[in-house]
Amino acid sequence: MKFINFVIALALCAAGTVWAMPAIQQWHTASGARVLFVQNKDLPILDVSIDFPAGSGYDTAATSGLANLTQHMLRLGAGGMSEDDISRKLADIGAELSSRFGRDQAGLALRTLADAPIREQALDVFTRVLTQPEFPEAVLKRERGRLVAALEDADTRPGTIASHTFVRLIYPDHPYGLRGAGEPETLRTLTRDDLMNFYRQHYNAKHAVIAIVGDVTLDDAQAIAGRITRDLPAASAQVPVIPPVPDLAAAETRMIPHPASQAHILIGAPGISRSDPDYFSLLVGNFVLGGGGFVSRLTDEVRDKRGLAYSVYSYFEPLKRRGPFVIGMQTRKNQVKQALTVVRDTLRKFIADGPTAVEVKAAQDNLIGGFPLRIDSNRKVLGYLGVIGFYDLPLTYLDDFREHVKAVNIADIKRAFARHLDPDKLVTVVVGAAPNAGKSPSQK
Repeated sequence: MKFINFVIALALCAAGTVWAMPAIQQWHTASGARVLFVQNKDLPILDVSIDFPAGSGYDTAATSGLANLTQHMLRLGAGGMSEDDISRKLADIGAELSSRFGRDQAGLALRTLADAPIREQALDVFTRVLTQPEFPEAVLKRERGRLVAALEDADTRPGTIASHTFVRLIYPDHPYGLRGAGEPETLRTLTRDDLMNFYRQHYNAKHAVIAIVGDVTLDDAQAIAGRITRDLPAASAQVPVIPPVPDLAAAETRMIPHPASQAHILIGAPGISRSDPDYFSLLVGNFVLGGGGFVSRLTDEVRDKRGLAYSVYSYFEPLKRRGPFVIGMQTRKNQVKQALTVVRDTLRKFIADGPTAVEVKAAQDNLIGGFPLRIDSNRKVLGYLGVIGFYDLPLTYLDDFREHVKAVNIADIKRAFARHLDPDKLVTVVVGAAPNAGKSPSQK
């Protein structure tokens, strides 16, 4: 039945019939947390998430990895429960506790049956994890060592080397350029006091965003939101603001030798913030450029016409500040120079000329027709509520998505790409190629 309902919804959407999301209800708890709630009685399930401005963008070079380690340790001992106690109590009732972490935000999500006794036990564990973390010394030492070993292993892999180098180059001297997991040398210095201080500063209700989706009443949702935030740390000081992201001063190409069988390539620059008015123009335009999979310009030029790679892609990652724009691919080492030339030429032509009317229409149809897949479960709706709340988007964002996409035209896309991307100021990272391969004369 659920599949049939989804097919009907997709058909209605494709046919142009007006559709709407369930109403999003919003309020603030007595402690200051913002709450977004969607009631859904189709399944006896409750999903709850809470996010804080506590991502890696709030680390410093000296404390790289602190935000991630603090979030990771929350559920490894809290409120008199060991990590095994927490796992067992949740497993006994079939509840799930998961983590959410990024450059801007960190938090937790709970999924449980909506039945009151089961919900009560799950929320008790969830609340204690959120409000009474213990950061046990022995567990911290173990996890710190495990993370260091994982990083040292990852740093031998070409994909990790490429990603880490790329981010550092597009965000020099900015916290977005720090690795979310941290660095081995900084992780080794982090103490329990560091984690507790970070928790007290960032995990407070005043700056929290709660999303609730499921088979509970509005009164239930209000009680849940109040309960899980009541005993969070008081907001004793303003959370530090992530600084603006400057433009790149010039193009930079970094060639890193590696014995991998293929070269890993990343090209890009700082892109846009989540509140940027060009968001939908860039969404549609990037679908044409490299976000549309096998129907994109980059795939046509790189894969179909020349066989230089199996897959090539591009995307914008909008954040509080300007998140990255990325073009990525893998190719044979002896094809690096040709592949870079094709990608750069394709991007330059796209920025100068924009897409065709046929390409725009196809991108709009695909984005609109596929949108029901983005909201076809409680978990996906929960994720969108968290984004809407955290980035202060309109409550009608999901209802308006279709019209915003339909309103984009060729001129909008050309203006947006020209405004946000300079093809002469891009970072290029190639891991697995000989030095100087693929560089322009000015970059050698």
